[in-house]
Amino acid sequence: MGLIDIDALRATPLKTDPYDYLVVPGFVSGEALTQVIADFPDIQSTGSIPPSELDIHGRFDALLEEMKGPAFQKAIEEKFGLDLTGRPTMFTVRGHCARNNGKIHTDTESKIITVLLYLNEEWEAGGGRLRVLRSGTDLNDAAEEVSPNGGTLLVFRRSDNSWHGHEPFEGQRRAIQMNWVRDEAVVEHEQRRHRFTAFLKKLNPFGGARAAAREAM
Repeated sequence: MGLIDIDALRATPLKTDPYDYLVVPGFVSGEALTQVIADFPDIQSTGSIPPSELDIHGRFDALLEEMKGPAFQKAIEEKFGLDLTGRPTMFTVRGHCARNNGKIHTDTESKIITVLLYLNEEWEAGGGRLRVLRSGTDLNDAAEEVSPNGGTLLVFRRSDNSWHGHEPFEGQRRAIQMNWVRDEAVVEHEQRRHRFTAFLKKLNPFGGARAAAREAM
């Protein structure tokens, strides 16, 4: 039995207001969630880090492999009416959130689909809950607020109005971001950028580098 619930993804309706997105609570759940969290890489800094810069092993590694697999891609293609054949994927991992993260943004034009998988057992904090927004100016004008707990999956189609962000939060906040992007050049550029930011974070783990301030995983 796999770690991700493809059937739950297939059964979840696509929402179109204010843009195309869906939320699947418990996409990873039960014992699978416990195992994945136990094998979550040891991240001691803020910012998004490529898997190549981390100790990826055990059930966490198995989770990434399932997300790269054809069943997950097919389900996403069906939901969003896309053909992702030949479109490369890109992963980053986050273990901690800085207080200046979560600024409103849409994601870069080079991204086609953004996948966010949250791997926190519980979430009681008021901040750090990603909001699907109707504008780029008002964090309170939200169509939905997504709590980053319990293996919740959020997927959206990147567009000029795919605004999202969250209220400030500082502390541990585990998440995987996966993107289907235009081409391999995008992956190479973004991974270089994230590696450089990760290097800076090692020098100053909780410095809240300006390069990462707009991240809202």
